[in-house]
Amino acid sequence: MSVEAYIDSLNTSDTIKALFRRHGVAYAWIAMAVITLAMLSTLLSTTIVNVAIPRIMGAFGIGQDQAQWLSTANLASSTVAMLLTSWLVQMWGIRLVVSWSMLVFLLGTVIGGMSPNVELMIFSRVLQGIAAGIITPLSMFVVFLLFPYNRQGMVMGVSSIGVMLAPALGPTLGGVLTDTFNWRYVYYVCLVAPLLCIPLALIYLPDRDGDKPDIPFDWLGLLLLSVGISLLFVGLSNGRREGWDSVMVLSNLGVGISSSCAFIYWQLRNPTPLLNLAIFRHYRFAMYSIIGFVFSAGLYGSTYLIPLFLQLVQGMSPTDSGLLTMPAGLIMAVVAPFCGRLADRYDPTLLIAWGTLLFSGSFLLMVGADANTSFFTFAWWMAIGRIGIGFAFPPMSMAGVRAVPADLVGQASGVLNIMRQLGGAFGLNLCSLMLAQRSVFHLDAVLSTQRPDNSETLQSIFILEQQLTAIGMPAIEKKLTAMQYISDSLHFQATVLAFKDSFLASSLVFLAALLPVWLIWRSNRAAAS
Repeated sequence: MSVEAYIDSLNTSDTIKALFRRHGVAYAWIAMAVITLAMLSTLLSTTIVNVAIPRIMGAFGIGQDQAQWLSTANLASSTVAMLLTSWLVQMWGIRLVVSWSMLVFLLGTVIGGMSPNVELMIFSRVLQGIAAGIITPLSMFVVFLLFPYNRQGMVMGVSSIGVMLAPALGPTLGGVLTDTFNWRYVYYVCLVAPLLCIPLALIYLPDRDGDKPDIPFDWLGLLLLSVGISLLFVGLSNGRREGWDSVMVLSNLGVGISSSCAFIYWQLRNPTPLLNLAIFRHYRFAMYSIIGFVFSAGLYGSTYLIPLFLQLVQGMSPTDSGLLTMPAGLIMAVVAPFCGRLADRYDPTLLIAWGTLLFSGSFLLMVGADANTSFFTFAWWMAIGRIGIGFAFPPMSMAGVRAVPADLVGQASGVLNIMRQLGGAFGLNLCSLMLAQRSVFHLDAVLSTQRPDNSETLQSIFILEQQLTAIGMPAIEKKLTAMQYISDSLHFQATVLAFKDSFLASSLVFLAALLPVWLIWRSNRAAAS
């Protein structure tokens, strides 16, 4: 296809058309590669640091109450920053937005690696989160500017590789760097990509169109959203540890909800809102937003439950558990472009429904996991779930953005990503809460059976004492050792049962995504008839 014919197939700006005439049709893929590199580097920092948090706690002598801010601050800042992308692109253009975001990310990474205290490191995580939040929605936005309609699904699948590789590579790379060198290298390794990305962005990414008017920035909306999101995340993160009825948690959640409601009220009244809530009047977009929320809840929840199961139940090291999760992530990255191409040809709801069933089935298989489940069996179960995500995410993103008019594409991209971030935060915290509560439930249940006349327990203690006697252990010590062994066994049994419950609940809840999928399918059928 000639350059002019390709340009005629696009609905894009004069600035981008000039870049196509300069670089040829291949320019679309060059620009997409730059955006994907930026997105991969920022998202990698989100997961790679988490595996080093125990070492960071030891280095600075802090507890979990302070360490959780390394994740919460990053997640909250990235969620808020996602709404800035549309305004920044209109004011600065994609070239400056990516370049400055990478500079902010570079600064945050250097500060994080050299931090002498946890307060400065938390600040560095905020900077990294801001950059990640601004960059992430750009991939969907750029696809609609650079590629014709009949190729957008395939390109969306390719661009999603960055999103999918980060969770796969982050824990493994972080574990290896932490075990081989020290925790500071989880920051230093993130310096390479932005140093490559900044000059490429300045050369290849489009500038702002000169004929667009300046738009006032919604500072009050940004403040209300920042307070609301931050306090909601803090309340959810601390609920299990402090107690959901504690004054601190209730205060955080109360102020967070109030600030979020005030943000919605202000957006409805403000003529130049940070978030145009009218976007949710588009029925299919609203449904795709709900699906994205549920999918991300399952994805983030699985990234919490699975490594924990592998370490607590199967006794793996952080590095080994990361290595087990990598094949599934790589499979997901391979499947996504193929499924994106299918989304250009078939009804996206069918692909999303199939992906939902696969992901739900993956959790259902894990209900049967225990300490004796083999490495390859668990890796295969994980792969099934990641194939499901590969089927669902590209068509979900493409169809969601296509559900709104062209002038709302930037907003739609940001909102879809925010819904995923919120879903991830809720999914992670709800999985954590359920695992803790079911552990207590099952421990109480198994302890209630340990009565003085329980013949099985007495027999187990007798056999253990006989074995300890054979190795010459004194009578007092062997009695205590046997009792401790029984206690540890009961706790282990309760933990395994709690994981089984959590996997089952995740499987059932994930099927809830089929309801909005069915509603969209029915709406499409009604519109076609």
